[in-house]
Formats: sequence, structure tokens, C-alpha cells
Amino acid sequence: MLTFVGLGLYDERSITVEGQQALRTADRAYAEFYTSRLVGTTVADLEAYHGVEIEVRDRAGVERHPEDVLEVAETEDVAFLTAGDTMISTTHVDLRLRAHERGIETRVIHGVTAQTATSALTGLQNYRFGKATTLPFPYAHGADGLPASVTETIDDNRADGLHTVVYLDIKVDDEAASRRRGEGDTEDEYMTADVGGKLLAEAYPDLVGVVVARAGSPDPLIAAGTMSELAEGDFGDPLHLLVIPGECHLLEADALVELAGADRDALDIA
Repeated sequence: MLTFVGLGLYDERSITVEGQQALRTADRAYAEFYTSRLVGTTVADLEAYHGVEIEVRDRAGVERHPEDVLEVAETEDVAFLTAGDTMISTTHVDLRLRAHERGIETRVIHGVTAQTATSALTGLQNYRFGKATTLPFPYAHGADGLPASVTETIDDNRADGLHTVVYLDIKVDDEAASRRRGEGDTEDEYMTADVGGKLLAEAYPDLVGVVVARAGSPDPLIAAGTMSELAEGDFGDPLHLLVIPGECHLLEADALVELAGADRDALDIA
């Protein structure tokens, strides 16, 4: 049995009760934190809190060489842990399909994801979000300006009156990224909302964005402003993401003004 467990958004306590039970009764536990991670805890704290040993896999160990994980799951109960909700990344869907090819039974135990937390914290209705996009570090895509994947997503959603979640790039123990930066050692790197605002301000200086910082933590921060204004802000520790509101219903506009300090006159209100 291979059970995929979403750990939630912030620390070792963010997991659901069902996920906790599955983790604590598993014979083996693996995790990956290159797609996202819990910034409010460490692997050691996760192990101590849940009374388990966790083997952390890098990208290659999950995407290209998962055979040993699958071999164990053929005869033992294995928990595979990820931050957020476990099936948001195609990496995990691929691993589940590989398990099915081997005849391994799988199970999914969901966790809170940034998408739903963002809707809840900003007051923007979940059904009014369009396609999401990821804003990469400039060195990661190697081209001048914003990638077309970002601008086309924002423009298409705005044309349809929909909100856009802009995930900000994460590089966790990424050797290739380290070489592109010209550094000798690998290190974790998280794009912050001010950096994201600065990059987006190149094309959208007056467009309103909403920062969502540390969703799931005891002190989440929600702050609205134009991209030029956000570029000058300080929003504290990661993880951060940005939301670009589309056409807002009156209640959504009220929420952005009250919860994020948005300028009502700058919003597109239906």
C-alpha cells in the first residue's frame, strides 16, 4: 500500500487527523520538499512529533528513480509525504500511476492547499479563480522580461474577469539553479512578494496585487497594492504568493478593502 499524505501548509501540526494516523501506522515514510515545504518546522521536528523516521527524497529520487519506494510499497505500508495537498503536483500523480502499473494499492489523504487558503484569507471566491501560474526567478527561465506563460495567464484571466494566483518560485537544494546563479554551494531560495512585485511591475506597474504570506501559520499576512507599491514592501518570512484580482463582486471588494487594505477605487468592481 502506498498512501499519499498532504501535510498542510505550515508545521508538524498542520496535518489532518486522518493523515496523522496513516503516518504513525505506516511501516516506512518518505517525503519530498522540492515542490513546496513546511517553513514552520523541520524534518527532525516532524519525526519527533509523529514518532516516525522520514526519508527525504530529492527530485531525482522521486521522478527518475522511485523504484526502491515502489518495491517497499509492494509488501509494506508506505506513507509518502508532501507539503500542502498531496496531488497538486504532477510529480505525485506520476508516482501514483507507476504504483498502479505494479499492482500496488494507493490511497490519497488530502491536506490544506495554498489555493483554498488563499481564497479564504483574501475573501475572493474560489469559483472565480482562473488558471494559476508560477513566476520563476529570472535565472531559471533564461529570457528577458516575463515569461509568456505568466503574461498570457494573467491577461487571459483578466479578460474573463477571473482572479489569478501567481505562485512564486522555490528552489530547494537545486544544484542546477546554484550553478546558474554562479554560486558554489546549493541553498534553498524562496521568491518573496516584493521580488515578485518588482518583476511583474515591468509589465503591470499599476495592476493591483494581493500578497498572501505564511498561509496556515499563526500570523498570516494579507496586503494589497499596485505592483510598483508591492515591489517596495517587506512582507516577512516565506512562503509568499501573489493574487491578481479580476472583476470583484461587492462582497469580494469589501473583503479586500477590510482584510488586505486595498484601495477600493483601484479595484475592478462588477
